[in-house]
Amino acid sequence: MERWTDLVERHDPAGVLDRLDGRPAHEIADALARMEPVDAGWVFRLLDKDRALDVFEELDPVDQQELLAGLRDDAVTALVEDMDPDDRARMLGEAPAKVATRMLAGLSASERETTAALLGYPDGSVGRVMTPETVAVPLHSSVTEALAVVRRKGARAETVYTLTVTDAGRRVIGTVSLRDLVLARPDDAVEILERADTEDTARQSGATPWSGHYMYVRVTKLARTRAVWLAVLLLAAVLTVNVLQIFEDALEQVTALALFIPLLVGTGGNAGAQSASAAVRAIAVGEVRLADLPAVVWRELRVGLLLGTLLGALGLLVASLLVGVQVAVVVAVTLVAICGWAATVGATMPLLARRVGIDPAVVSAPLVTTLVDATGLLIYFSVARLVLGL
Repeated sequence: MERWTDLVERHDPAGVLDRLDGRPAHEIADALARMEPVDAGWVFRLLDKDRALDVFEELDPVDQQELLAGLRDDAVTALVEDMDPDDRARMLGEAPAKVATRMLAGLSASERETTAALLGYPDGSVGRVMTPETVAVPLHSSVTEALAVVRRKGARAETVYTLTVTDAGRRVIGTVSLRDLVLARPDDAVEILERADTEDTARQSGATPWSGHYMYVRVTKLARTRAVWLAVLLLAAVLTVNVLQIFEDALEQVTALALFIPLLVGTGGNAGAQSASAAVRAIAVGEVRLADLPAVVWRELRVGLLLGTLLGALGLLVASLLVGVQVAVVVAVTLVAICGWAATVGATMPLLARRVGIDPAVVSAPLVTTLVDATGLLIYFSVARLVLGL
């Protein structure tokens, strides 16, 4: 998709449509989001009505607003009318009040009523972005019962590929895929939901997924699920010990440096974990690909440096009161560097893991934190040598 820029710049409709032929809607939407608004609007108008709607619903509300600004009023009304209610409510919820009111007024009575109901939920709530055209499966339904619900209500739903799971009060507590239901034995549907959630939680915490009731599973089994990753993390933590040995003379000369080691490694680990979590989420929803690695590195580096500057200013003030200006400067400079480095590492590792076929969640918080601990100390003592002349 990146190689079609020249076609857009030349305004070659046939070439652009040929390049878009067979591309899924989310790829086209991703490409439009990366363009200048004028170019994106020109490409969007080349799409036929049905495909344009699919692409439009894949865009973020901000990008949707930019596209709508370049369309005629009648085209805007038709496009908004044909959107799914939840996508329409999401867009209108982030549009300026006057724009949202005008768009709502142009809708048919039924679509306006449905959209208004969704907009009645608090901003940021699940209700605001849910679709009313869905199939809801009661929590304790068996697979057989859940499939019967799909057959009964599926024709009126926006999608039957992902089903909502609700409790006795009709509150949504999760989702289950139709594929999992079809392939599962006729046990409780909630077991499928729990199994998927258990696996994700285990991997993100640095453990092997396990099955069974927590209170009754053998202690040895629980230990085995955690032992491998703890051993890996322990070996990685040896790097921290080696760094401390290398800079042992610096610690002997300026013992005050030791006071800030927990603060620095903790901050670096937290910054890396935040970045890794954001990257894993972006990978899961298709917002970033391996080809975006340079852009992701540049983005997270800037975010990390900005955060480091803010924390560094605070650290300079606090450390100056405790140990003097020179060591405080070392701490402040290190915070800037370590936050930039940690954010970059945290965003990079999940992408590289995805490239070699490893679940990105596996290399998220625990491994990133351990790696940043060791490298953060290396940065700390290197800065100390430069500033203090050790």
